[in-house]
Amino acid sequence: MAVELDQQRVGRLSRMDALQSQAMSVEAKRRREQELRRISGALQRLEDGGYGDCDNCGEPIARRRLEVNPAATLCIGCAGRAES
Repeated sequence: MAVELDQQRVGRLSRMDALQSQAMSVEAKRRREQELRRISGALQRLEDGGYGDCDNCGEPIARRRLEVNPAATLCIGCAGRAES
């Protein structure tokens, strides 16, 4: 009886591990797709001549900010206000 209960417990844990692994895989895929959209947007802004300008206020985004995050669409001021 104890062996049977242990096997059931192991089976449940294996299913839980599989579900968690699947959820992590789905989230990783979502993040990759989001990053690709951000990069694609930055490349489009490069082509259009708007790269480096804040989407909100139109002011230039600081060079250092773009070095850290080349796909940034907001200057530091607008980004801070957007997060508040």
